[in-house]
Amino acid sequence: MLYGRRTEQERIAALVAAARDRRRSGALVLRGEAGIGKSALLDGAAALLPQDGTGARVLRVVGIEAETGIAFAGLNQLLWPVRDRVDALPAPQASPLCIALGRESPASGGTDPVQDRFTIGLAVLTLLADIADQDGPVLCLVDDAHWLDTATQETLLFAARRLGAEGVVMLFATRDEAFTGTGLPELVVGRLERDDAERVLADRRLSPSARERVLLESAGNPLALLEFAATGDEAPDGPHPLPVTDRVIASFQSRIGGLTDSARLMLLVAAAEGRGHMPSMLAAAGALGVGLDDLAEAERARLVEVTGRTVAFRHPLIRAAAYQGAPAARRLTVHRALADAADDPGCRARHRAAAALAPDEDVAADVAAAAGRARDRAAYGSAAALYRQAAELSPDPAARASRFGAAAAASLRAGRPDQAGDLAARAAKLTADPAGHARLGRVLAAVEYERGDPRLAARMLVEHASRAAAADRPAMLRAAAGYAWTAGEAPALHRAAALLPGEEALRGLALLADGDHAQGLPLLAGVVAEARAGALGAAGSAGGLGQADDGDGVEAARLALILGDDEAALDLAAIEVARLRGQGLIGALPAALRTLAQAQLAAGLHTDAESTASEAVALARDTGLPDAEGRFGAVLARAAAIEGDEVRLRELAIMAPVPDARPLAAARGLLHLGLGRHDDALRGLDTDRRPRRSGADDMLSAADLVEAAVRAGRPERARAAYEELSAWAETSKQPWALAVALRCEALLDDAEEPFVQAVRLHDRSTRPFERARTELLYGEWLRRTRRRSDARAPLRSAAEIFERLRAAPWLDRALAELRATGEAGTASAPAAPDLLDRLTSQELQVVRLAAEGTSSRDIAAQLFLSPRTVEYHLYKAYPKLGISSRKELSRLIPEPATSGAPQWTPP
Repeated sequence: MLYGRRTEQERIAALVAAARDRRRSGALVLRGEAGIGKSALLDGAAALLPQDGTGARVLRVVGIEAETGIAFAGLNQLLWPVRDRVDALPAPQASPLCIALGRESPASGGTDPVQDRFTIGLAVLTLLADIADQDGPVLCLVDDAHWLDTATQETLLFAARRLGAEGVVMLFATRDEAFTGTGLPELVVGRLERDDAERVLADRRLSPSARERVLLESAGNPLALLEFAATGDEAPDGPHPLPVTDRVIASFQSRIGGLTDSARLMLLVAAAEGRGHMPSMLAAAGALGVGLDDLAEAERARLVEVTGRTVAFRHPLIRAAAYQGAPAARRLTVHRALADAADDPGCRARHRAAAALAPDEDVAADVAAAAGRARDRAAYGSAAALYRQAAELSPDPAARASRFGAAAAASLRAGRPDQAGDLAARAAKLTADPAGHARLGRVLAAVEYERGDPRLAARMLVEHASRAAAADRPAMLRAAAGYAWTAGEAPALHRAAALLPGEEALRGLALLADGDHAQGLPLLAGVVAEARAGALGAAGSAGGLGQADDGDGVEAARLALILGDDEAALDLAAIEVARLRGQGLIGALPAALRTLAQAQLAAGLHTDAESTASEAVALARDTGLPDAEGRFGAVLARAAAIEGDEVRLRELAIMAPVPDARPLAAARGLLHLGLGRHDDALRGLDTDRRPRRSGADDMLSAADLVEAAVRAGRPERARAAYEELSAWAETSKQPWALAVALRCEALLDDAEEPFVQAVRLHDRSTRPFERARTELLYGEWLRRTRRRSDARAPLRSAAEIFERLRAAPWLDRALAELRATGEAGTASAPAAPDLLDRLTSQELQVVRLAAEGTSSRDIAAQLFLSPRTVEYHLYKAYPKLGISSRKELSRLIPEPATSGAPQWTPP
């Protein structure tokens, strides 16, 4: 019977009922101090489902402090009862999960390194969903989550964040100060009120004074209530400044102190072994002259429970009391015995490290080998901790530096840039090797970029690349060029290009940074054309997944965006996203999705861009990337500006990290321009002209500056921007750029012919917003010159595009101009929403794939969801679309590659 836990029990019961009755999933973190009753709440949750194993499945794992450094130890414990189901998973998921669990991959028959750590989390999600389909609702109970190994924590959290409609409930119990930043709903389990505490003690035979002391000292902690009550009238009087947990440990230590010496030693062996693994304990105990019989006294004292082949402490605080209360020399002796008895290399390394009194290369090598095994299983957080421990055990400075460096690299891959920076700095102090410093510089530069300083990151990478090994240099210089372009750091770009003379992409970027369009743009165009041809060819084979090197597709798509080659950018980004989905490379997908969203936005596919960016944000959160919402949400700043959504743009600016300040400044200028604040627009856009970069986005900002300057009555401030835009457009030969340059010429010269040429040049399948702006300005010019009937056609065309793009302030301008021409029926009214606008971002993604004939299981694999959740999204989408089945989707859902711009040709 639990007292004082009605709120917690109701919350848990609601989750279980939703899974059992409506196939809904959910997760909850129960947070509270030791002994507060979290484990009892988990037991209560299990009791809500059938206990005979029919109609439901309960899976449990208890975090064990001794296993925090053993990669996927917790996952093995959780999935052990269902390990036979793993082979039924899709091969791209079954293989990494088998390797994580220490088994051979069913696909390769070996244990090849796992390519993406989050694929294991997806495999767990799919496995739980499959079990729920076959066995009924699944309840995963994770106790002492703060003591799970990092790899298991990350895997279970990824699965929990992606839950939807599988009928799976995941409950995590953890201490107050640990297992933070989960992104899951949390419930704090507080201390009991006095009335409930008295009910806990109702059946205890205590004198009134002892009862009052127990109530006072326990402070509402249920374990403390029971433990202090066990001492009865012997409980000491007086104030106790120690925290309740420390007082409970002291009470347990007092009880352990009353045992015989052999019982205390055997209890220490069990505490030091930590996992409850009987063979290891008995082998070590035998070497120390004790055995299982010596635990009988501790069993009678209700300190441990011996069942089958395991020994379990009744509460983790008892284990802490047994270990911490033993003399240090005795603890070291026990660890040495456990190391000699261990048959697992990871456990042997752990005990040898715990017994080491000074640096020891032999021990350090054992720990480093364990780190390497963790790294090969994509358990980068565990690998980082082990490499760090190996470094601290290394007597040789060079070996220590190398292992700190490995720890830094693993920390960076685990998404912990601050920790990576600290470890790399420690390693740098220990080595004078230039190549070693260069490798560390690569980590430190990535850390600076994550902290929001791409300029410093670029300079650091270029400096270190000049001393790096030849094999490392190209990748470092390419990364440096990317950072430098983001920051507008021309000197770093030039140095990178000089150090890698055969790299045309770097040369092209460096030339563009200097404003040399004539040489820079053709170089980049050649790189993009070659990459596109290769990507399209690869996508046509090998199941459409392509064979591009990691990151090459994204980099080529970014170059296409710089060029303003919208078709190439869409192709390259879409192919790379498909490749990453097909290969299950979840960790790399958010960056690729961000690039795809940028390409879709440039092409006027705002709904698709919103959906893509939303998926990028969700995946970034679920994979633990820092600044996820700000970094990926800032992609949509221009869309918010086009729509006149000032509140949303302000929110994006607040969330965005420093590297995204430039596009946000440009978006603010466009917003002011659309709202008629021409002086504000001019001020912001003129400031944003430096430092120069000369990419397509910069040219759009130049065009915005021209319009703002003309409308503010200061056209002289636009001449330099116009000349750069015109030269860029002439070299790039992009139709939209040539059209925008002609539009600016028409504004500056107040002439019609450039407008006419601009409208004819606009490609209707890309940049529809720029076409509509040209038509609006042309229509305004025609009306001002008293050619009202001629003005109506371009103004109608502009209004239709603005309406489709939800560009409210621009639509209002177009409609106002139409009214001024005498056009009837042009009052501004809310437009009927597009059917697809009724869908959530995830529903839109699911519906598009289903319309192509993709099965629910394949959709689930591509979007990293469960098949049941895919079906749920379709179920929710059908009524919004006014249909009832998949068959109707293909005729309803258009291809996402066209803007649907209205057809109008100037006379």
